[in-house]
Amino acid sequence: MREPSKTGLSALPSVDRVLNYAVFAPLIGEFGRVAVVNAIRAQLVRARQEFKIADGLAAIDEAWFAQHCRAHLEIEQQSSLRPVFNLTGTVLHTNLGRALLPKEAQQAVAAVLGQPCSLEYDIASGGRGDRDDHIEKLICELTGAGAATVVNNNAAAVFLLLNTFALNREVPVSRGEMIEIGGSFRIPDIMTRAGCTLREVGTTNRTHLKDFAGAINPLTAMLLKVQTSNYAIQGFTVAVAEKDLAKLAHEHRLPFAVDLGSGTVVDLRDWGLPAEPTPRQTLGNGADIVTFSGDKLLGGPQAGIIVGGAHWIAAIKRNSLKRALRVDKMTLAALEAVLRLYRDPARLAERLPTLRLLTRNLADINACRAARFTGSGESRARLRRSHGRALREPDRRRFTTGRGVAQLLPGGSPAARCASPRNLPRQDRRGASGAARSGDRPDRRRRASFRPALLEDEGGFVAQLSKLSL
Repeated sequence: MREPSKTGLSALPSVDRVLNYAVFAPLIGEFGRVAVVNAIRAQLVRARQEFKIADGLAAIDEAWFAQHCRAHLEIEQQSSLRPVFNLTGTVLHTNLGRALLPKEAQQAVAAVLGQPCSLEYDIASGGRGDRDDHIEKLICELTGAGAATVVNNNAAAVFLLLNTFALNREVPVSRGEMIEIGGSFRIPDIMTRAGCTLREVGTTNRTHLKDFAGAINPLTAMLLKVQTSNYAIQGFTVAVAEKDLAKLAHEHRLPFAVDLGSGTVVDLRDWGLPAEPTPRQTLGNGADIVTFSGDKLLGGPQAGIIVGGAHWIAAIKRNSLKRALRVDKMTLAALEAVLRLYRDPARLAERLPTLRLLTRNLADINACRAARFTGSGESRARLRRSHGRALREPDRRRFTTGRGVAQLLPGGSPAARCASPRNLPRQDRRGASGAARSGDRPDRRRRASFRPALLEDEGGFVAQLSKLSL
C-alpha cells in the first residue's frame, strides 16, 4: 500500500461507493456481486488494520481498489484441493491422496458424473439393484471369496465388521497388533466405538496360540488378526499363524477375521517387489472375513473392501450402519475400472500407476530426469546450472505403504536437496501446483525424490522446481 497522509479514517470510501466505480463492472461480471462485495470489505478491513494511525489515511483511488480486490478474488477462487508433484520418496502418501488412478478409472468416473447411471438399478430386470453388484463379481474373481461388499475406507470396514459380529461382546487381539495409523486411527478406539470389548492377549513381541485359547470365554465373539502396516517388530518375536488361529476359532464355533490393511490382490513378487499377504492367501488359510484398502497397494480409489463367505457378508450388509458407510457412484466406477485391469496381469504394471511407480527402475528415472534437465532453452539451462549436480544425489529410501518402514524396496533414485517448505517464501507454497518433499534433514533441508513423481505436466514441474532452494 502507498504511504498514508494525515487525512483521517473517514477518507476511506464506503462499500457502495467502491462498488459503483467503473473499473468494478468487469470484476462483478467475472466473479459475481456477492464475491466482489466481500473482497471490497476485506480490503477496507486491511486498510484500517495496516494504516490505523492517529491522523488517518490518504485517499485510495479506484485503481488501487480494483488491483487489490482482483488479487483477493483470484486467491479466493483457487481450490484448496490442488495438484502437487510428489517428491517425497513415498509412492502411496496419505497426505497426497494415496494411489493415482489410471486413465481407465478417470474416464469411468467422468462417464457417470454428469448424467443418471444404473447405480441401484438392474437394467436386465428393470427393478431395483444393489450397488455392490457392480464390483462384487470382480472382487470375488480376484480374491477367491464367496461374496464381497465395499464401504468408504478400511477403517469403516473394520468398524462395520466388529459392530456386526461383536456388539456387546469380546474380541481377543494380540498386543503386538494394537496399531495406530495416521489420523489417530487406533484399533482399541475403533473397537470401543464399534461397541465391543478388546481383550488383549500375549505381549508386544511374543503372542502364542495358548494366549488366544486362554482368552476365549462365553462372551468371545470372534478372533481378529491385524496386519502391522506401518511398523515391524523384530528380534525375539512370536506371532500366531493364520491357519492356527482359524483352526482355534472354528473349534469354538467362532468366526476368524483378518484386517490386511493395504491388501493387494496379486503376488507382488511377480514384479520383483517384496511379498505382501493377499486376500486369497488369507482366505485360503481359513479366515472367514478379510478387510483391506482400495487406495493403497490395490491402486484404486479410497474404499474399504470386505470379502468372505456369503453368509458373513450378508450379515454385514444387513447392518443398518452399512448404508451410512456406503460408497458413491464415483468410487464404484473407479474401483470397477481398476479391478478390470487386474484381468490382464501382463500389462498391469504399464496401466496401473501404483504398480508402475513401485517397479520403476533407475534407468527409467534417469531418462526422465535427462529429458527434463537437458536440451535447449534458457530455462532448462538455468535449471541445469542450479540443480543438475544436486539431482545426481542418490536416494535409497524408496518406500511403499505395504508394511511401511519395514519395506525398503531395493534400488535408488535421483534426488535433490531442497529447502524445507516452511523456509520457502509463502507464495512459492501457494502456487497452482506445489512440490511435496520428504522429511527434514539435520541441516533443515529436505530431500526431493523423483521416483514417485509422474511428471506429465512438464512445464508446470519445471516452473515449480525453479522456485526450490537447492
